[in-house]
Amino acid sequence: MLAIGSPVPGLTVRPIRPDDKAQLAAGLALLSEASIYRRFLAPKPRFTTTELRYLTEVDGLDHAALVAVDRTGALVAVGRYVRSQTDPESAEVAVVVADHLQGRGVGTWLGLQLADRARAAGILHFTAIMLPDNTAALRLLTRISAHLRTSYHDGVRELIADLAA
Repeated sequence: MLAIGSPVPGLTVRPIRPDDKAQLAAGLALLSEASIYRRFLAPKPRFTTTELRYLTEVDGLDHAALVAVDRTGALVAVGRYVRSQTDPESAEVAVVVADHLQGRGVGTWLGLQLADRARAAGILHFTAIMLPDNTAALRLLTRISAHLRTSYHDGVRELIADLAA
């Protein structure tokens, strides 16, 4: 599936860069506790230096991350996938969108672009671990794939989304 145009005027997408560390840290501080919990499944008051390095210094193939940037240059959404070391045709996917833009299609927009990149890199499946009531993440994966498999364990839902075109 080809990426669609921005659902919100003024947003652009680009790969994450190493110099995005400060903006990524600032963006986390602006998310509500609920948004942080849905994304990380735990409280996350800040990123460590090591985490910021991991999240921004990616190779673009086995670990790819895209950011949505507004007109001011602020990061307003981040989507990433990390290829499984044990199953190179599978990658874990995650997307987070600034609270003020949630529900406006930004996550889907980013997710579709990630899926295109993943397919080009030979990834056939996205996996995602989420809270059972995270309907936004479920909707996102439903938009990415018509074939979802789901299981529940330890209080979370695990989805596998086939990326076949």
